[in-house]
Amino acid sequence: MARSINQVILMGRLTRDPEQRTTTTGKNIASFSIAVDRAGQDDAADFFDVTAWEKLGDLVMQYLAKGRRVLVQGRLRQDSWDDKETGKRRTRVEVVATDVTFLDSANGGEGAPASGQSSRPASNDVVIEDIDDKPIDLSEIPF
Repeated sequence: MARSINQVILMGRLTRDPEQRTTTTGKNIASFSIAVDRAGQDDAADFFDVTAWEKLGDLVMQYLAKGRRVLVQGRLRQDSWDDKETGKRRTRVEVVATDVTFLDSANGGEGAPASGQSSRPASNDVVIEDIDDKPIDLSEIPF
């Protein structure tokens, strides 16, 4: 018998700055939403509400802002409640994040590492300028 799976992976841009709130038990929650472009369709996107709890939520609040690209991994959660104004039953699906990867730098640069490392090679890195087509002598390989 197969077990149930509830997993989602989304990549998109924040549509607004994250907002933080605290539960009655003192846990921090960061809420934000992302827009995910639909492949092959110009000007079409899907929008997802995301929540990140505790330490992950603190990191989201510290490093993310509207327009930043992120990769969100998590699970879907559906909430339902009675609307106080209309009395109708309402539902909402949101992503509860288990991991958020920052895909660009704070200044919006494409492809910059989120860890703050420079994309230039370090001074001890070897940069190969020219590669020839000579065969490799396997006896020179030390392993």
